[in-house]
Amino acid sequence: MRNFPIRRTDTEKTQVGDYYDGVGRYYDQIHEISVVKLFSGDCYVTADRGEMLVTILGSCIAACVRDPVAGVGGMNHFLLPGDTAGGKVLDESTRYGAFAMEQLINSIMKLGGKKERLEVKIFGGGNVIQNTSMIGDKNIAFVRQFLKDEGLKAVSEDVGGTFPRRVHYYPDTGKVMVRKLTRKNDMIVVDKEREYQQSLRESDTKKAGAKNVELF
Repeated sequence: MRNFPIRRTDTEKTQVGDYYDGVGRYYDQIHEISVVKLFSGDCYVTADRGEMLVTILGSCIAACVRDPVAGVGGMNHFLLPGDTAGGKVLDESTRYGAFAMEQLINSIMKLGGKKERLEVKIFGGGNVIQNTSMIGDKNIAFVRQFLKDEGLKAVSEDVGGTFPRRVHYYPDTGKVMVRKLTRKNDMIVVDKEREYQQSLRESDTKKAGAKNVELF
């Protein structure tokens, strides 16, 4: 007797479907775990032992940080290094690494984590957009310097190159699964990153214009 494949339900299609399908959180019935998707500018921290965090990175960086004793951990996803002066973060937005890193670490500590126990892993920073800015390299240099300045060290990393990455992170155990996205239809992440960069440029232009308005 021939066994035919069972047709997937709409729920199952969502669980295995497009990363950019608009679903930010779902329950994976096959692996019995809650999945949280992170996009550019996101930062998420959890003390739930039944969650997996997923993101797709081009030139962006994701830091995966946890305190294994307190049982709390999380991930951020930032596009640009950001600026600091005198130890103070100037760009208070999670799209910038300086603020995204501080937010992630501080949020973990608020849930009982201790800085001296933090386990850090970093991913991304691929130069996937062909131009002279080399944002990926700048992001890698930034996050390494940030960790050094904070007295922290990455115990694991997969950074650089020219391909995007899909990252699955389990804050409970610290397990990370990384897949390089080399197929043509995987390169949608490059288009999404370009869109995000353009939206940032437009936002910054509007802010700059607002600052030049004289009130009288």
